Amino acid sequence: MLRKLAFVFALSALSPGSPTLAADRTDPARLSAITRELASDAYGGRAPGTPGEALTIAYLEGAFRELGLEPAGDNGGYVQAVPLIRTQLAADGRYAVTGPKGEVVLTPGRDISLISLLPVDRVTIQSAPMVFVGYGVSAPERGWDDFKGADLKGKVAVFLINDPDFEAAPGEPVAGRFGGKAATYYARWTYKFEEAVRRGAVAALIVHQTEGAGYGWSTVLASGGEGFDAARKTPAAERLPLQGWLTGEAAAGLFSAAGLDLEVLRRQARSADFRPVDLSGLTFSASVGVSFSRFESRNVIARLPGRKRPLESVMIAAHWDAFGEGPPDAQGRRIRPGAVDDALGVAGVLEAARLLKAGRPADRSILFALWTAEERGLLGSDYFASNPSAPLETMAANLTLDVLQTAGPARDVVLVGAGQSELDDLLAAAAKRQRRTVTPDARPERALYFRADHFSLARRGVPALLLMGLGGGADLVEGGRAAGDAWVTRYTDECYHKTCDAWGPDWDLRGAAADVDLVVDMARHLSRAGVWPDWRPGSEFGRLRAESAAKRRP
Repeated sequence: MLRKLAFVFALSALSPGSPTLAADRTDPARLSAITRELASDAYGGRAPGTPGEALTIAYLEGAFRELGLEPAGDNGGYVQAVPLIRTQLAADGRYAVTGPKGEVVLTPGRDISLISLLPVDRVTIQSAPMVFVGYGVSAPERGWDDFKGADLKGKVAVFLINDPDFEAAPGEPVAGRFGGKAATYYARWTYKFEEAVRRGAVAALIVHQTEGAGYGWSTVLASGGEGFDAARKTPAAERLPLQGWLTGEAAAGLFSAAGLDLEVLRRQARSADFRPVDLSGLTFSASVGVSFSRFESRNVIARLPGRKRPLESVMIAAHWDAFGEGPPDAQGRRIRPGAVDDALGVAGVLEAARLLKAGRPADRSILFALWTAEERGLLGSDYFASNPSAPLETMAANLTLDVLQTAGPARDVVLVGAGQSELDDLLAAAAKRQRRTVTPDARPERALYFRADHFSLARRGVPALLLMGLGGGADLVEGGRAAGDAWVTRYTDECYHKTCDAWGPDWDLRGAAADVDLVVDMARHLSRAGVWPDWRPGSEFGRLRAESAAKRRP
């Protein structure tokens, strides 16, 4: 009964007519209240396919309904069904590498972390040859091919994380060829696994490196052997039997057993002349049970219809899901609430919706999307991008909120993916109106631009902008850049994807509210007829946008 009353109270607070609401700006207290609700224990960490999802969806549908927004999901409703599979590797799986000096058993968690995305009862790999493929990049436009026609069928591919120029020293021929510290899509683990599938490998292992991956080994372990994927007609043709990570220490030991030096090979992989290297005498074997289930998760999508050009749109989005329950922490807590990541972003979308609904009617429709399964591989947003309820060719932009900072007002806003599109200029103009500046992501090597839901739209050509507090410490009014960096470090090291990502009564959400106001400002501009931001020359996504140029009216 108390839960029901809290739920009804939270929805009633969304009423645009409430006298306590700021009429023209984001309310930090509302951001806090919505986040506190969604990150409470009742929602169980908001994992897709759990009772926590049902409660989350009911809350979000009610919120959009209270705001008076039109449904933009399936069959006249707010939800879009997203067919998914969940897989779980058995805890007693056995993984081993056999070489000249005998067998080395790889211990899950300590040496290796794997998932399978195949709906099968068991994965068995028997004595598969292993081959080191460097960074595993095939980029004809950059004159780069790590594979050189090597046959990977039936083999286990071992990759380095990030791009070939990630660790390049000044003066090396590869320096700057892929953007230096600014990662390209070739840096991402998803790309590397996709490349392994295309080339017939039976498994793919990426050598973990904290700086190159952008997160520590503990983040890799967050999956706990659990995998999620979109339901596919031919999963065996599109997914690997096993994919995952090796620790740097375990990888170095295996390479040494083959008479190879991983660090020497790492340097060689920074050359365009690199060729795959067989890990001579080493074979990989695995035997592990797999449980799987099929279920429907849900995106929640609403529309503020455009007055003049309703088929043109602007989208504001965040993801509602988190990691659910996991192993107990030192205090015995199991629920990973996902308060900052990304209940706070959801609250930002709802506040943006309130403000835009209360404003003047826009020429274009404004979509508000709350995605499922972002933490499982951007699955909800990717499903929408393949099955859109609004044409992507006439979507002016996607604006995504994912991990807003909770440390107070800032003199700047941190932009992830700076230099990708003309949306940068719109953000700078909006920030200037707040007497703030824009600071590019301080650590572009972490490839954050390819790790959030906006990427599902970007890779299909829609200009997309990501506001994410993990892009570097903001220049806080109290404490400056040092305080902002301290917040990022503390959150990333202690709470990211963990049980302590919980709502806090000591949060100062004035900075987060100002960032949401930036998105509202940009959305108002983008909702005008004839405004079509484009990708910058050289962006990976510009070609796709150009192909649909004829469908966009001036």
